[in-house]
Amino acid sequence: MYIIHSDKDIHENRQDFQNLKQLIPYLSAYKGRALLALGFLLLSKVANVSVPLVLKEIIDRFDGKETQLLVLPVSLLLGYGLFRLLGSLFNELRDSIFARVRYHAMRELSKRVLKHLHDLSLRFHLERKTGAISRDLERGTRSVGSLMNFLVFSTIPILVEFSLVAVILLSNYAWIFALVTFGTVACYMLFTLLVTEWRMEHRHAMNRLDSESNTQAFDSLINYETVKYFNNEKLEQKRYDGLLNEWEEVAVKSQTTMSMLNFGQGAIIAVGVTLIMFFAANGVVEGTMSIGDLVMVNAFMLQLFIPLGALGIIYRQIKYTLADMDLVFKLLKQQPEIQDSATAKDLVVTKGEVIFEKVDFSYNKNRPILHAVDFTIPAGKTVAVVGFSGGGKSTLVRLLFRFYDVLKGRILIDGQDIKTVTQDSLRESMGIVPQDTVLFNDSILYNIQYGNLEATVDEVKQAAKMAHIYDFIESLPEGWDTMVGERGLKLSGGEKQRVAIARTILKKPAILLFDEATSALDTGTEQAIQKTLKEISSQTTTLIIAHRLSTVVDADMIIVMEAGCIVERGSHQVLLKEKGKYWKMWQLQQEGSEE
Repeated sequence: MYIIHSDKDIHENRQDFQNLKQLIPYLSAYKGRALLALGFLLLSKVANVSVPLVLKEIIDRFDGKETQLLVLPVSLLLGYGLFRLLGSLFNELRDSIFARVRYHAMRELSKRVLKHLHDLSLRFHLERKTGAISRDLERGTRSVGSLMNFLVFSTIPILVEFSLVAVILLSNYAWIFALVTFGTVACYMLFTLLVTEWRMEHRHAMNRLDSESNTQAFDSLINYETVKYFNNEKLEQKRYDGLLNEWEEVAVKSQTTMSMLNFGQGAIIAVGVTLIMFFAANGVVEGTMSIGDLVMVNAFMLQLFIPLGALGIIYRQIKYTLADMDLVFKLLKQQPEIQDSATAKDLVVTKGEVIFEKVDFSYNKNRPILHAVDFTIPAGKTVAVVGFSGGGKSTLVRLLFRFYDVLKGRILIDGQDIKTVTQDSLRESMGIVPQDTVLFNDSILYNIQYGNLEATVDEVKQAAKMAHIYDFIESLPEGWDTMVGERGLKLSGGEKQRVAIARTILKKPAILLFDEATSALDTGTEQAIQKTLKEISSQTTTLIIAHRLSTVVDADMIIVMEAGCIVERGSHQVLLKEKGKYWKMWQLQQEGSEE
C-alpha cells in the first residue's frame, strides 16, 4: 500500500547524510571537471586574500618618510589590480567548468525519477495527487543543482577564505584578533542555527500549503468541463483562495522571523567588526601596528564578514534544499508493488491461449472483487465478458496486463504463468482499446504511431483506414499534424476511440483486449468498426469487455459475471435459450433500443 506522507512527517524523518552520499554517483561522471573547479576556487580565494596584503604594502609605502620620495609603487599597484582580476577570472572559470557537473546531475536525477515513476505500480498512480507530486518533484530535482551550487560556490569558498585569514591573523598579530574573529563567527553560527531551526516550521507549512494549493488548482483544471457543467467556478476559486490565504499568513510569519534572524546576524557582525577595529586602532596608537596593518585587518574583516553575512541565507537554503531533495529520494525508495522475479523469462507466444485458473482478487481486504474466476480463451478465439457495472469485468484486463497480481489462482498464456515472465514481454504481446481513451498532447500522427514507433507513415494511414478515421484526419486543416490537446480533449469521444483502435491495430498484438471499445461511437460507425474488429480478431486471441450485448453476439463464448463470479457461459444463442441472466439483460437492452 502506498502512502503519501504529510509534509511534517517527511521533514521529521529526513536522512540528509545518506541523501548527500547518494549524490556522489552523479558527480563521478565529471569528477575531473569537479576537481578542476575546486582548484580554480582555491586560486580565486588565494587571489582575494592577497588583495588586502598588497593594499597594506601600498599604504605602508606612503606612510612616514617614504612619502617624501613621491615615487609611485607601480609594481604593487599593478599587483593589486592583477590579484583583483585573477580573483574574478578564477571565479568565472570555476562557474563555467562546474556548470556541466551541476546540470548533468540534475538531468540524470530527473531521468531516474521519471523512470522510477513509470516502474511504480498502478496502485501508486491511482492514489497519488498529481499536482502535489509534480511540485515536489520540481523542487526536489532543482534542489540537487541548488545544493551543489551552495556547497561549491558559497560554503566551501567561505571556509577556505576564513582559514586563510585565520592563518594570517594568528601568525602575524596578537591572539586577541583571532579570538575576536573566531568568537564572532561562533556566536554568529550558533545564533543562525538555533533561530533557523525554530523558524523551519513556517517553511514546512509553506511547502505543504504550496503543494496543496497547486494540487487543488491542477485538479480543477483537469476537470475543467465538470466545473463548467455544474457552474462551480466560484467554489473552485474559493477553495483555492482559502489555501492561498493560509499560505499567505504562514509566508508573512516566515518573512517576519527571517527579518529577526537577519537583524540578529547583523548585530553580531557589527559588534565583532567594531571590536576588531578597536584593537587595531589601539595597536596603531601604541606603535605595534602600522596604518597599513589597520587597513589590512579592516579589509580582511569586511572581506570575511560580508560573505559570512550571507552564510545564514546559505544555511537556510541548504536546509530547504535538503528537505526538498529528501522528498525525491524518499520517492525513489518506494518499491514497485509488481516486480519481475529474479528468474523471469520473456513470454513466448506460440498460439495465444489465455487461461484464468480459479482466480481470486481484491483491491483491499474489505472489498473482494473476483471469486474463483475460471475460464479459457482458446487460441484465435473470441471470448466476451458481460454483466452489470461493478461485476469485476475490467479488473480482468488489469490482471491480465499484470497491473496487479492475483491473490489466488493463476493466469496462463500458452501454459506460462504471467507471474514468471517479464512484464515488458507480457505487455508487448497484448494490445488494448480502453473504455476511457487518453491521448498525449501531441499530433494525431504521433498518437497513432505510439502503438508501433517503427511503423511507416503508410502503415499508420492503413491502420487509420481500418479504424474508419482516415477521412476525418484528412479533412482537418492541419491533417495528421493536428494537435489533440491535453488528454485528447480537442477530439470527441468517438474520435478518440477510433484513434485508440488505430493505435492498437498498428501494434499487431498476439492477444487483443477491447474494454467497451465502441461505447462512444454512433451506430453506423460502430457497425463498420465492428466489422473491422471482427476481421482482426479472427486471427488473434481476443477478450472483449462489453456492456452492449449487440456488440458481442458473434463471440465464440460469452461469460456473464455478477458480483465477481461467473454465473453463466455459452454462445449467444445458447444463453438466450437458457433464459437466465443474459436473457434478461438482452430483453432489457432490446426494449431500450425499440423505445
